Amino acid sequence: MTGGAATDNAKWQCEMCTYENFPLSRKCTMCRAPKPSLGEDIFKLQDGASALPIQDACGAESVAERLKPLRISSPQGHASASSINKWPCGTCTYENWPRSQKCAMCGALSPPRPHNDTPKPIGINDICNSQNASIHEVDTNGRRSKRRNNTDWMWLQACLGVVEGDARCVEAYLAAGGSPARALTAPEVALLNRASAFDPGHTLVHLAIRFQRQEILSTLLSRISGGGPGLKRSPSYVAPDLASAIRRHIASCIRHKKGNFPCRYINEICTFSLPAEIDELPAPIQEQLFAELLDKEAQQTLETDTPLINWSCELTINLGSRLYALWNRSAGDCLPDAVCQAAYGVFDRANVLRAALADTLHHAHRSFYARWQAWERLQASQLQYAPEESQLRAEWGRLLAAAARPGTALHQLHVFALAHVMRRPVLVYGVDVVNSFRGEALGYARFQGIYLPLLWEAEFCSKSPLCLGYTRGHFSALVPLEPYSHRHDYICREQQDEDGEEMIFLPLTDSEGKLLPVHFLTCDEMADEEGVVRRWTCACVTEGGVLAARQRIHSRPLLQAQMLEEWLNHYRRLAQQTRGPFPPRLQTAEFSSDPDTDEE
Repeated sequence: MTGGAATDNAKWQCEMCTYENFPLSRKCTMCRAPKPSLGEDIFKLQDGASALPIQDACGAESVAERLKPLRISSPQGHASASSINKWPCGTCTYENWPRSQKCAMCGALSPPRPHNDTPKPIGINDICNSQNASIHEVDTNGRRSKRRNNTDWMWLQACLGVVEGDARCVEAYLAAGGSPARALTAPEVALLNRASAFDPGHTLVHLAIRFQRQEILSTLLSRISGGGPGLKRSPSYVAPDLASAIRRHIASCIRHKKGNFPCRYINEICTFSLPAEIDELPAPIQEQLFAELLDKEAQQTLETDTPLINWSCELTINLGSRLYALWNRSAGDCLPDAVCQAAYGVFDRANVLRAALADTLHHAHRSFYARWQAWERLQASQLQYAPEESQLRAEWGRLLAAAARPGTALHQLHVFALAHVMRRPVLVYGVDVVNSFRGEALGYARFQGIYLPLLWEAEFCSKSPLCLGYTRGHFSALVPLEPYSHRHDYICREQQDEDGEEMIFLPLTDSEGKLLPVHFLTCDEMADEEGVVRRWTCACVTEGGVLAARQRIHSRPLLQAQMLEEWLNHYRRLAQQTRGPFPPRLQTAEFSSDPDTDEE
């Protein structure tokens, strides 16, 4: 090899010290002299393209061109900067990017562009200096420039961050005041130049669901869900390690029933309640706690107009059975999330309950289909309609497919199946009519009612129900405050089964005294609905005449007690700061969804 010439795989000889370097070396290893130029376009061969054989150069160039818009770096470090025709400012001579309408240094207007001067397509780096993305400004001392936050630039970085799993870009965008509900436009999709990842109309939430970025998704949902403004501090967010351990415990409790009814089920009964120690906190701290824990919009919807919960003073005050709507994620998995919260106090992030639901409907489809199709025919007959078998089969297939796809909305059948997975009744207090954001009626919901695990033997199930709320396409867990022993001094008409066990009383009727709908009953069972409900629940009648189910509050599992203790300690520290004469300025951590990684 002479004169620095090189074959495809031969080393090149340094012209300064004659040291033979490897082909990919850009500088001499010994004296750092640059590699002799052979006339190739080093910009087209960078980023790994030069490692390809000569015959693949065209393919490498096309790959580099496709990736070029997705590289996020400063304009000075952009490899193809020399190929873009910048315009020099007539005032300060600074060279600006083609689409900039003003000089990034001094603010002078760009010179008129000829009609035939069509700017070249630009990548994400170019937006830094465009009309809506200028990132330099002049200070009072001269031409010293500094970078400033730009929402458009950070928005594109956040979109890429979701796809690549970089939560920092999303957090930076939200911290700068960016809206998590912002949707991609067609020009932005073209600019990102990755058709397989981005579509017009997609928000960060859509992208997080599509690429299964659970931590990022939780961060976004904590900003936009119905819980109101501000971040949420659910117990599982404050103690993410303990929450992960609880989820692993739930997964270990899933069993598979063999025989004629091969249903998945949980082999333990657990009920979540808020700790009674909340009452010991100062009133302002309690207010903050509930604002960061509850879904205030769902609570208001369920309590106002025609109240669905907390309508009986006897139950809420005398028997201490007020229900609170916990904030819940709204990514299409709110039903298993709400059930998991009502039982264990954590979200179903690992889709353990969702998978058990799908497996149950798949393996035990004969039992569920027989009960479901009979119920559907009965409901249709009340409307003077008789569905064909092919219609029922098609609808059944859609319901099975929805159960198996995380993020897909669920229906009454899925609530019924989850009652079997949990081996206990599920009470749903919900709106009858779903309204839009403008208050317009969209349709009937029909979720409200009582769901009993009718396909099990009654002795195999617990009679202590779980409680959910349903508002405008969204489920929330309804949980009480942990009761005090003196609350049982108030006597019901019927004797309790276990006098020493803590109880919460859940109404089985609406505010007008009408029994809640009991779903998926046969014709024979419908002839004695209240009798069926009494057999499957710990029902009693209060002194005021309210038919109520008794929800047993068992001793807390150790992991749940530790998680709640860590969560309470956060608010106890806040209370201590407000009591002292000179409260210390402690840094209170902002807990959002992102710490809850759940290996997760």
